[in-house]
Amino acid sequence: MNIQNIALADLHPYAKNPRKNDEAVSAVAASIRQFGFLVPLVIDRNHEIVAGHTRYRAAKQLGMKEVPCVVADELTEDQIKAFRLADNKVGELASWDMDLLPLELADIVMPMADFGFEVISEDEFGDSFTLDDGEKKPFQQISITVHDEQAKLILAAIKYVYDHKAVTETFTNENHNGNGLYEVVREWAVQKKLL
Repeated sequence: MNIQNIALADLHPYAKNPRKNDEAVSAVAASIRQFGFLVPLVIDRNHEIVAGHTRYRAAKQLGMKEVPCVVADELTEDQIKAFRLADNKVGELASWDMDLLPLELADIVMPMADFGFEVISEDEFGDSFTLDDGEKKPFQQISITVHDEQAKLILAAIKYVYDHKAVTETFTNENHNGNGLYEVVREWAVQKKLL
């Protein structure tokens, strides 16, 4: 696979693209800004976009001058039409494991809402917020709002705990940050003779 950097001005969106991507452009732009342009566009020999219209629009939004592209010049016109649809359709066949996704999101510091993930606000964690039976006990989900500087210190303390293998008890909790924070607070409580 030969990846080439090609000027955005030389690329042409497919005029009959049936995929509506308006709502995804800002999230893709945020992803490119955060992680770089890691997935090349697929284009034909005439520089018409086969796959990657949303990335193309996001790159334009970011003011990029060129983007990485793969030229699919080995595909026939029929194959290009089929791939254009298949590339988008196959993504719809996957789904999220809603038991694992919150655990992954909980361990990520950056604002994932920028990439289209729903964030539960502090207000939604009031007295009326409940997890389904069987999902909650013996665990609780709490929301704490902190300043960026406070978050840095808290996350540094959690990292220190894990770097020094100081987690003493997980209570079968799989949440990395929750276990680390518990250990930091437990150590503080021991020093203050609360335990």
